[in-house]
Amino acid sequence: MKETKDGTRTRRISESPSTGIDPLILDIDDFKGDFSFDSLFGNLVNELLPSYLEEEIDTSDGHGNDIVTNGHLRTPSDAVKLASGFSSPLFPEVDALLSLFKNSCTQLIDLRKQIDGKLYNLKKEVSTQDSKHRKTLSELEKGVDGLFDSFARLDSRISSVGQTAAKIGDHLQSADAQRETASQTIDLIKYLMEFNSSPGDLMELSPLFSDDSRVAEAASIAQKLRSFAEEDIGRQGMPTVVGNATASRGLEVAVANLQEYCNDLMQHRKEGSCLQWQNVAKILSQFNRGTSAMQHYVGLRPMFDVEVMNEDAKLVLGDSGSQPSPSNAARGLSSLYKEITDTVRKEAATITAVFPSPKDVMSILVQRVLEDRVPKLLEKLLVKPSLINPPPMEEGGLILYLRMLAVAYEKTQDLSRDLHSVGCGDLDVEGLMESLFLPHQDVYIEYEQASLRQLYKAKMEELRIESQQSSESTGTIGRSKGASIASSQQQISVAVVTEFVRWNEEATSRCTLFSSQPATLADNVRAVFTCLLDQVSLYITDGLERARDSLTEAASLRERFVLGTSVSRRVAAAAASAAEAAAAAGESSFKSFMVSVQRCGSSVAIVQQYFANSISRFLLPVDGAHAASCDEMATAMSSAEGAAYKGLQQCIETVMAEVERLLSAEQKATDYRSPDDSIVPDHRPTNACSRVVAYLSRVLESAFTALEGLNKQAFLTELGNRLHKGLLNHWQKFTFNPSGGLRLKRDITEYGEFVRSFNAPTVDEKFELLGIMANVFIVAPESLSSLFEGTPSIRKDAQRFIQLRDDYKSAKLASKLASLWGSST
Repeated sequence: MKETKDGTRTRRISESPSTGIDPLILDIDDFKGDFSFDSLFGNLVNELLPSYLEEEIDTSDGHGNDIVTNGHLRTPSDAVKLASGFSSPLFPEVDALLSLFKNSCTQLIDLRKQIDGKLYNLKKEVSTQDSKHRKTLSELEKGVDGLFDSFARLDSRISSVGQTAAKIGDHLQSADAQRETASQTIDLIKYLMEFNSSPGDLMELSPLFSDDSRVAEAASIAQKLRSFAEEDIGRQGMPTVVGNATASRGLEVAVANLQEYCNDLMQHRKEGSCLQWQNVAKILSQFNRGTSAMQHYVGLRPMFDVEVMNEDAKLVLGDSGSQPSPSNAARGLSSLYKEITDTVRKEAATITAVFPSPKDVMSILVQRVLEDRVPKLLEKLLVKPSLINPPPMEEGGLILYLRMLAVAYEKTQDLSRDLHSVGCGDLDVEGLMESLFLPHQDVYIEYEQASLRQLYKAKMEELRIESQQSSESTGTIGRSKGASIASSQQQISVAVVTEFVRWNEEATSRCTLFSSQPATLADNVRAVFTCLLDQVSLYITDGLERARDSLTEAASLRERFVLGTSVSRRVAAAAASAAEAAAAAGESSFKSFMVSVQRCGSSVAIVQQYFANSISRFLLPVDGAHAASCDEMATAMSSAEGAAYKGLQQCIETVMAEVERLLSAEQKATDYRSPDDSIVPDHRPTNACSRVVAYLSRVLESAFTALEGLNKQAFLTELGNRLHKGLLNHWQKFTFNPSGGLRLKRDITEYGEFVRSFNAPTVDEKFELLGIMANVFIVAPESLSSLFEGTPSIRKDAQRFIQLRDDYKSAKLASKLASLWGSST
């Protein structure tokens, strides 16, 4: 088959005598490109099947056959049966198709063999080319390796040539140096011979030694010649081997002449002009690298004269014999250090113009300032006092030394910064400044603690004297009339605690000044804060104990005037008057203690706030320091808490003692058992109740103000319970009729309304139950059994109240209630 230009395929035809059908000739090109088996098969059979289809169509026209579609004939079942009787075959082109298919199969087999042969030849050719390619690559690799070897040999050769060149250069440099040294040696020998010619004769020297523009060079050569001559003379005195020549004999003349020449150069030191000092610096730099000139220049500065340094002490300390104050010392140091800084700044300009290495000279100058002038002043300013026998407060005490130390440290630190800004070379100005204060810093914290103790002791002595003077001026006249016992006692003062904190704050600021490391700072701050805790704890504890002494003294006054019943009226009146005075003293002591408690709480709050705002930030960076300080604070305040607790107990005893005295003195038997029970009952509280409530309202006003939080709740709850118990015991002494029961109920209501201000639910409940139990005096005997049906818990206390009814025996209530309540239980 061949493909035409329009894309259709044609076949090559050869005549076949047997079939008359053109055989199909297949070509390899038929299978290239987009090959389709269906198209190939169609091209094979299309020329045979259409003739068959036309014949079938002609034969089927009379029988109603179905339409022929795509070369296939579709007949109904009847037509199939009819066709079975025909003699001609149903598919006559089958032989031609079989022949065509066999011919095509033969051609396809031949084509496959051709393709296999071509593939074999192509594979053989590819293998041959691959072998040639591998051989070429191998040859190329060998060539590259050869190139690398050549490059390595070339690099090695270049390196060898470079090393040889370097060695040649070193030899040339060494030869040049030797030539230069030989030339210099010849010149030195020449100069040495000139100096060795005749003693004292310096007139025949080379022009070098007389040229003013080459003085430095002449000084350098003279120094070398002198060193060589002196060293040679020194070796001459040593034992030598017999036969050695003593060629160095006669160099003593050269040494003498060289020394004289050097002395002449050194005379320039006595001149003071800038240009002359510049020449001196150049000359002396050849002798001792300039150190001699630098030190000599610095030593001749007027700022280091003895008179000047004496004036420093007068400027800072004032007149001899007077006590300097830190403020005056601060002003004096500021003025003096400013003068020193200005002087050093002026010297810096001169030094820069004179010396070839001004930084080294400035280093020597600043070092001289910090090691000579400043220490001599600090030695007079900071006289370390004795810790065993410290100076008294009248002379300033230890605090004066500490304040002067802080002022001197701050001002000297400022001086070191100013000097560093002016310029001091490589000198460690800060470290040098710190070394000036090391003798003071090593024991600083001990002086700080001792100073705080001294201040506390002096303050306590001052307060004692003030209290004593106040007591003497007041006298004891008012005490007999019921004046406060605590008036002569020293009260806790918040202002004093604030002063303690101010001392501690000042000490803490010095700790931050002298302590650069966080751990050291935390230790010092904690030690100082511990002093504050000890001071505040001791002060407020002593104040609470003094307030307790007033309560104790008032209690002793009450016990002193307790009398029996068989006394005369006059004695009873005197005792009553004394009891009133003791009661007034107790009330005054109560109020005084409450004030002490209030001020104690305020003092503790001040310390806690100071710790949180000023101390904790120094302790937090160090592990455990903050927690340990909190524990110390709690421990220090525990003693004050103990004294406060004991005092509050005494306050309750004082209040209850006065309540019992008022009830005993004011409560009458007729208050609860009127002679005529038919009279309209009095709905007012009894006089005793009114007096007790008025007293409690008056005395507890200070407690409501002084106490706070849980302390207030605990105190009022305890007092309410004690009042409830005291009233129960008091009422057990009386007999009640119905009208008296109503007055009792009115008293209980009055007491209940007052204790409601305590905000103590348990106390309120107890007084409510008292109001219920008071009904036993009001109801009829037959109603008693149903009175406590809703509250069986108070039946036992109610039985004791029932026994106080005036008809308890006449109405035989004991037997009735016993039988009734006994059967119910």
